[in-house]
Amino acid sequence: MLRKILFILVFSLSIGGLSAQNIVFKRVEQPIQIDGEIDEAWNLADSAYNWVQYFPFDSSLAVNQSVAKVLFDDKNIYVLGILYSNNQDRKYVTPSLRRDFRGAANDNFTVIFDTFQDRTNAFTFGINPFGVRREGLVANGGTGESSFSLDWDNVWKGEAKQYRGYWVAEMAIPLNSLRFNEGQKEWNINFYRIDSESAERSTWAPISRNFTLFNLAVLRVAQWEEPTKKSGKNLSFIPYISGNSSKNFENKTDAVTGFNAGFDIKYGITPGLNLDLTVNPDFSQVEVDQQVTNLDRFEIFFPERRQFFLENADLFSNYGNRGTRPFFSRRIGVSRDESTGQNIQSPIPFGARISGKANDNLRVGILSMQVSDDQAASLPSYNYSMVSLQQKVFTRSNISAFLVNKQTFQSREKYADSLYNAYDRTFGVDYNLASADNRITGKFFYHQNINEVAKDSAFAMGVELEYNVPKWSLEMRSQSVGTNYAPEVGFVRRTDIRQLAMTYRRSFFPSTGGVQRHGPGFDFDVVGNKTYGFLDWDVNLLYDIN
Repeated sequence: MLRKILFILVFSLSIGGLSAQNIVFKRVEQPIQIDGEIDEAWNLADSAYNWVQYFPFDSSLAVNQSVAKVLFDDKNIYVLGILYSNNQDRKYVTPSLRRDFRGAANDNFTVIFDTFQDRTNAFTFGINPFGVRREGLVANGGTGESSFSLDWDNVWKGEAKQYRGYWVAEMAIPLNSLRFNEGQKEWNINFYRIDSESAERSTWAPISRNFTLFNLAVLRVAQWEEPTKKSGKNLSFIPYISGNSSKNFENKTDAVTGFNAGFDIKYGITPGLNLDLTVNPDFSQVEVDQQVTNLDRFEIFFPERRQFFLENADLFSNYGNRGTRPFFSRRIGVSRDESTGQNIQSPIPFGARISGKANDNLRVGILSMQVSDDQAASLPSYNYSMVSLQQKVFTRSNISAFLVNKQTFQSREKYADSLYNAYDRTFGVDYNLASADNRITGKFFYHQNINEVAKDSAFAMGVELEYNVPKWSLEMRSQSVGTNYAPEVGFVRRTDIRQLAMTYRRSFFPSTGGVQRHGPGFDFDVVGNKTYGFLDWDVNLLYDIN
C-alpha cells in the first residue's frame, strides 16, 4: 500500500513538472469578453503554474503564486493571469495611472512573446491591478536594461479586476499587431510578475537573478494547437490635420495662420517584413524628453521616441556603442544654422522604411527620408538613407553590416561653400556575441566615415566582452575613435580617443536577513590619445549592498 502511494505521488509530481514546462495555445470559437472576469472558456485553456522567484531569491517557488492561461481565435491571442496573495485583505496601490508604467513599485503581470524563436527580439504586454497597460519591445536578447523599450505603441485590449486574495489580468492582443511566420507550430514565451507588497518578483520560466527579468535566453516553448495563420491584412492608416494662429496685439499686426496635414501608413508586406510610410509627418504628439542637466562638456543622448522609427529600431540604432553611434535617427529633420549656431527643424515631406525578418536567419532594414531645404538658413535639401543587414550565426549571435548615406542633389552654386556638403557616408560591420546560456555577451565593431574631403583617421572600432554568472561578473570595454570620425547622421560624444575600461564584481547571497546580495568590486576607466597621453582616468574600489 505504501509503495502504491509513493508511486502515485512521484508519478503525479512528474506529470505536474512536465506539464509546467510548456504551454499550448488552444483555439476558442467565440471571442472572449475582456472584463477581468474568469469566463467558462478559460476552463479549456492550458495553464502555466509553479512560478519561481527571481527576487529576492532565485532558488525557490514564489511565495505569492500565479497562474497564466492562453487561448486564441482567428483575430486575437487571449492571455489570462491570476495573481494570488497570501494577504487576503490586501489593498493595492499604484504610483501612477499613466500608460507605459515602469518600476518595481508597480504591481504588474507581463507576458513576453518571442514569435520567431530567435531568442533575440520579442514583444511584451503588461497590465497592473488597476487596468493600466503597457507594451514594449525587447532587443539584443534582453541582455541589459537598455534592451527593453516601452516607447513602442500598439492597439490591444486589457482589463484587471481585484478580488479577495487575488487579482485577475485579462488581455486580447490582435494577431496582426505581432510579427510572425505563417504555419508556425511553436513560439517562445514567458510570464513574469512584480508584487510590490512582498517585494517579490516571480517568473514562470526560471531566470537567474544576475540576468534581467526579460532575458530571452531562458524562454519556454508555447505550442500551437493549429499552425499559425494570417489574421487578415496588417494595415493601419493614421491621418492628421493641424492648424494654428498667432497675432501680436502690441504691434497691431495681422494674424498669422498656418495649416498642416499628413498621414502615416504601416503595412505588413510579409508576416515578418513591415513597411512604414510617412507623408509630412507630425511629431508634435511625441512624448517629451526627460529633463536633464548637463554637467559635462559632451552632448547628451536622448533616445528616439517617434513611432515611425521604433519597430525594429535595433536594426538601425544599435551599431557601435552608446557613445559612438554611426546612425542616430534624431538627426533627421534637425539641422544647424551656422549663422546663429542654433539647431533648426526642417520639414520632412516624405519617408519610407522597410524592416523585419526576410527569413529565419536574416533581418533587413532599409530607410529613406527626404528633408526640405531652408533658404533662410542657406541649407539645401538632403536625403537620409540607411541599409542594414543582420545575419544570425550560431544560437543567438549575429553579424550586421550597414551603410548610412546623407546626400543632397541640389547645385552647390545656390549655397555658400561653408554650409554645403554634398554627401556624408558611414559604413561598417558589427559582430554581436551572445552565448546560448547568456553567460558570455559582447560586441566587436569597425566603422568608417567618408565625405567630399578625404581625411585620414575617420574610423571607429571597439570591443566589449562580459562574463556574467551569479557569484561574479567581469566586463571589459575598449574603443578607438579617430580624429576625423564625424558621421553627420551619427552620435559621437568624443573623437581622437583610445579608451579601456573594466568592471569586476564578486557577489555573496545570504540565505537569511534583509540583505539580498553584497560583495566587493573593482572598476577603472582610462581615456587618452597620442597627442596628450592620459585625458581622463577613473579608478574605484566598490562594495555593493542590495
